[in-house]
Amino acid sequence: MPEDTLTNQENWLDTLKNAKKSDKSWRRAFLLSLFLGPFGADRFYLGYKKLGMLKLLTGAGFGIWYVIDVMLLFFNKLPDADDCELEK
Repeated sequence: MPEDTLTNQENWLDTLKNAKKSDKSWRRAFLLSLFLGPFGADRFYLGYKKLGMLKLLTGAGFGIWYVIDVMLLFFNKLPDADDCELEK
């Protein structure tokens, strides 16, 4: 009986870990941010349409937003719009 409980707990933990994975690629998001970030391409790709439009209209927050997004994506700290971790 305790073995079944342990197996159920392991299955539950595996399900929890895999539930928050995005179908968006970290590498693609990072490259979009690096090369097309001032135009909001990275935010559009991640599903943040309103933020992408704002980034486009403000020139990436006069360059500051661009630098912040590149760093956030480099360290994989920016989730997609569904709050899921990007796939590496």
